[in-house]
Amino acid sequence: MNETTFFQYLLVTMFILAGLVFIVLLFVAAPYGKFTRPGFGPRMNRRLGWIVMETPSVLVFAACFITGTGKTTSSLAGLAFLFTWMIHYVHRAFVFPFRLKGGKQNMTVLAVIMGFLFTSANSYLNARWLYALSPGYGNGWLFDPRFLSGMAVFLLGLVINQHSDTILISLRQPGQTGYKLPTGGLFRFVSCPNYLGEIMEWLGWAVATWSLPGLAFFAWTVANLGPRSVAQHKWYIKHFKNYPGNRKALVPFLF
Repeated sequence: MNETTFFQYLLVTMFILAGLVFIVLLFVAAPYGKFTRPGFGPRMNRRLGWIVMETPSVLVFAACFITGTGKTTSSLAGLAFLFTWMIHYVHRAFVFPFRLKGGKQNMTVLAVIMGFLFTSANSYLNARWLYALSPGYGNGWLFDPRFLSGMAVFLLGLVINQHSDTILISLRQPGQTGYKLPTGGLFRFVSCPNYLGEIMEWLGWAVATWSLPGLAFFAWTVANLGPRSVAQHKWYIKHFKNYPGNRKALVPFLF
């Protein structure tokens, strides 16, 4: 089997799995964070878990860029894609885990393994497409409306994601346990603005790259974070009697 055939099979598999994951997560919350519970195997330190899960997104993407053979590798558009990807994942893999308060073993090994497999495959599909298998993105792509609009959505989503994460992290002081009601920012309107921001990021990526691997990534993000935002919303309502009734789960005023 040559690489092109393997790439196509993997891409189709990712779309199929995204649909299956979406259905499963509507009924079973992924076992990490506040939804960690018995029955899903051993647990591990969450900081280490985040690093293990997210590191392939940095290393695999970088390797595909370095070994790329397409014209995108040497174009300004290719560098823009590299910077865009890394600005999210270097933070997610090597900064975000150390912003978390405490080192409680609240992440299951199963969740870490599944995350590692996803980020490895996803990074390969997106980077290999950009830097080897696509027709190529020349310097002119920087002025294409799809690139400009997609990058605008990505950057807006990045700001929302980072700001919302900062609010969540600041709720718990060193040594504190338990959960508090988040307020401020887009938490005034939705329970999970951090998830909304991440969905926007990868919607923007899909538009900016105008590619099936980008679309598959966006589909996976929705499949994972859409159901989780609903579960989070229900959890907040259950555990906080004064929870604001006007907040939606994910999209302000709508959902």
